[in-house]
Amino acid sequence: MGDVEGRGGEGGDGVNFRVVTTEQRTDAWRQARVGQLTGTCAVDMLAKIKTGEAAARRDLRLRLVCERLTGRSQEDVFVSKDMQRGIDKEADAFAAYEALTGEIARTVGYLAHPELAAGCSPDGQIGNFTGIVEVKCPKSATHLRYLRSRQAPSDYLPQVQHNLWITGAQWCDFVTYDDRFPPTLRLAVFRIYRDEAAMKSYELLVRIFLGEVEKEYQEVAALAGVAA
Repeated sequence: MGDVEGRGGEGGDGVNFRVVTTEQRTDAWRQARVGQLTGTCAVDMLAKIKTGEAAARRDLRLRLVCERLTGRSQEDVFVSKDMQRGIDKEADAFAAYEALTGEIARTVGYLAHPELAAGCSPDGQIGNFTGIVEVKCPKSATHLRYLRSRQAPSDYLPQVQHNLWITGAQWCDFVTYDDRFPPTLRLAVFRIYRDEAAMKSYELLVRIFLGEVEKEYQEVAALAGVAA
C-alpha cells in the first residue's frame, strides 16, 4: 500500500478536503480529531428515540464541547486483545483484498472537511478516492455473522455514509477478514454505493448537530470567560 501525501485533496466527486495527517493512530492524528465529528461517531449523532434526545447523541455533543474547551481528546483509547489483533491483521486483510479485486489500496490519514468541524479516516482509498475501503478483522463469531448476512452490517453504515460524504467517493468496499477460517471463507467484500439524496440529507443533519455543538460551546465559553 502507498501513502496519500500533501495538505489538500479532491475527492472522487470533486469534493475538497484537507489532508491533516497522513498516518492513523499517531498523536498528530488523535489531536486532529479533537472537537471533530468523525466517521466512528456518526452512529451516535444519528441516534434517535421517540421523545427528547438520545443519550448517545447527547453524550457525543457534550464530548465535542469538552474537547473544544480543553483541547484534549475525550475518546476512549482502550484497546482490547481482539481489537489489537484486528489492527495487527489489517495489512494481511488489505493484501487479500488487493489480490481478490486487483485494486491498489492506498493508506489515508485524517481528512478534514474544508468548512465544518468534521472529518474522517477511511482505512484506504482507491483511484484518487473513486472508492474507499473499510477493513474489519473481527472476532470469528462476528466474521461468521457478516459472512452469513451477505451484506455490510447496519451498525457500520453511518460510518460508511459519513466517509463517503467527506471524501466524495462513489462507493465503499466493506471488508471483513479472518485468517483462522478456511481459505475460501477468510475474506468477504460488500460494496456500498453513494446515494446523492442521502448525502444531502446527511449533510443537513451534520450541520444541525454541529450548530448545536457550537451554540453550547459559545454559552459555556462565555460563562468561563474563554475566548470563543
